[in-house]
Amino acid sequence: MENRMAKRLGREIGVIGLGCWQLGADWGQVSEDDALRVLGAATDAGVTFLDTADVYGDGRSETLVGRFLKERPGLTVATKMGRRLEEQTPEGYSRANFRAWNDRSRANLGVDTIDLVQLHCPPTEAYSRDEIFDALDELVAEERIAAYGVSVETVDEALTAIARPGTTSVQIILNAFRRKPLEQVLPAATDAGVAVIARVPLASGLLSGRYTASTTFGADDHRNYNRDGAAFDVGETFAGVPYDVGLAAVERLRPLVPPGATMAQFALRWIVDQPAVTVIIPGARNTEQANGNAAAADLAPLGDEVHAAIREVYDELIRPHVHNRW
Repeated sequence: MENRMAKRLGREIGVIGLGCWQLGADWGQVSEDDALRVLGAATDAGVTFLDTADVYGDGRSETLVGRFLKERPGLTVATKMGRRLEEQTPEGYSRANFRAWNDRSRANLGVDTIDLVQLHCPPTEAYSRDEIFDALDELVAEERIAAYGVSVETVDEALTAIARPGTTSVQIILNAFRRKPLEQVLPAATDAGVAVIARVPLASGLLSGRYTASTTFGADDHRNYNRDGAAFDVGETFAGVPYDVGLAAVERLRPLVPPGATMAQFALRWIVDQPAVTVIIPGARNTEQANGNAAAADLAPLGDEVHAAIREVYDELIRPHVHNRW
């Protein structure tokens, strides 16, 4: 596994990590035993970075990661806070709430100091409030957390967060269907030494190439209930791409997949080819997916012609739906 340096975090991490949303909720049922097997397979394959959140299964994901850490210490664990608020307002991102959420996450994870805590897609106004970042600095000073970052929805939010001197990382949706961060976010993060965490790298599975027009998703799966943004930002589901458009784009991309590679590995390799990306956090519901995702780091770079063809598909099919929105 290739390691990349997270400068402000002060450590190297494997370029393919593991997103642990699936192990908590909103992707159908995953048993505790299966979740622990996924964590084991991922780390056996070279994954060193786990990303979770306090709301994934109301703490279930954090708790499972915490159990795993007892057996596999030394991993870098990032969690998120802020989405426990019933109403998303900047005022809710308060010192008192931060401390309460942090206490809960530290207990779930079984650690005194969390490696990285990220604000979980806060309201846009929150990025301009000094008191919010002052409260985060306090958590670092008290060694409740080693560092903090922000998980963002938009490019503008990412750029505002990167400009903050204490921001260690920015987590943003980046995949072959969401290319806008390449233009400004990745260069700005590189200049500032801020880690880039690429989330939704497979566009909620669209870029796995396994779905068709007849594929159905369970009632407890966000790919069913959030297609129109009914529960949270629609960009988190299929990267904001209409399902039928995404299926058509995948068929255009399929002939570009290298022999012996899967469509998912091809999509992940496209992100690995972006040197400013620090870590990619695909999720996995089983050990086969975890192993396949990690193996994407071993593929050869895709090459200029393939990258140009991917860009053409984006410009023709995807850009009108997503580029100006996020």
